[in-house]
Amino acid sequence: MKTYKIAAIPGDGIGTEVISAGVDVLHALAARDGNFALEVEDFDWGGDYYKRHGRMMPENGRDLIRNHDAILFGSAGHPDIPDHVTLWGLRLAICQPFDQYANVRPTRVLAGITSPLRKVDRTELDWVIVRENSEGEYAGVGGRVHQGLPLEAATDVSIMTRAGVERIMRFAFRLAQSRPRKLLTVVTKSNAQRHAMVMWDEIAGQIAAEFPDVTWDKMLVDAMTMRMVMKPESIDTVVATNLHADILSDLAAALAGSLGIAPTANLNPERDFPSMFEPIHGSAFDIMGKGIANPIGTFWSAVMMLEHLGEPQAAKRLMTAIERVTADHRFHTPDLGGTARTADVTEAVIAAIQGAND
Repeated sequence: MKTYKIAAIPGDGIGTEVISAGVDVLHALAARDGNFALEVEDFDWGGDYYKRHGRMMPENGRDLIRNHDAILFGSAGHPDIPDHVTLWGLRLAICQPFDQYANVRPTRVLAGITSPLRKVDRTELDWVIVRENSEGEYAGVGGRVHQGLPLEAATDVSIMTRAGVERIMRFAFRLAQSRPRKLLTVVTKSNAQRHAMVMWDEIAGQIAAEFPDVTWDKMLVDAMTMRMVMKPESIDTVVATNLHADILSDLAAALAGSLGIAPTANLNPERDFPSMFEPIHGSAFDIMGKGIANPIGTFWSAVMMLEHLGEPQAAKRLMTAIERVTADHRFHTPDLGGTARTADVTEAVIAAIQGAND
């Protein structure tokens, strides 16, 4: 029997609640499957750790998780700590050094959930957004001078490299190639950003030649927001820069019904480092401790983790259980207009796993 070592990093806010739920579901799934086991190690990094130690994670933190098979991450963000400190001190401190350059965010309308769009058919909103996760607008290059003076200036420099763009484009085209529609949209802003984004467009065209069976188009990011709302059926796989995809994927999650259901995989496709899986909803301190956080985003992230680990049958069983539960409005949390609690949804998913017929 294969045993997978999982690093669980709940982080801040409701991250502690949904990761606990996710671990319970994963253990139930492993027990039901019988073909693999999970060895979960908890790491209490985040805002509270920062208050005690002056940093979001220990200096040797990455060494402590480097040899795990995967990372299950909750959220980074604390009302008492500046957002750039929490993000760069924890999440990006893992993603970038571990070269998790492909951020994958599937979006679809799950059973029983209503999209805020017109009565959109579930087949009309079934997307995967690929986010370049290592450079671009979040490269961290820039600085501030003359702070506090009238002449104060600050810069954030978007860095794109040929190697970085080529590998995310190739990843996105391969993903599009693996999906039934074989359709990819490349998001750009090359009309205004005339250097790096023009290179982005050029490289997209060059990589496209390697995938003649994939139909692709190009769209400006502002026009893409309109297309997502007005013509969702025209979209399948999307690739965009770090900033553009960050924004578009939140819109996508909202159009699918709630940020609470949306998953993320931060992948190192070459598997030189562990990949990290997380819900996209953030720390949500306003509902922390109320027991009403939606754990579906974490469960779906666990599905992606199982797929990455090479357990497709378990991943499929968990996804089936998730949709069986979302189809029942009794298990909708407040973000979906219901009154269910985190524990209710978790228990229902575990029951669906245990009662599944293969």
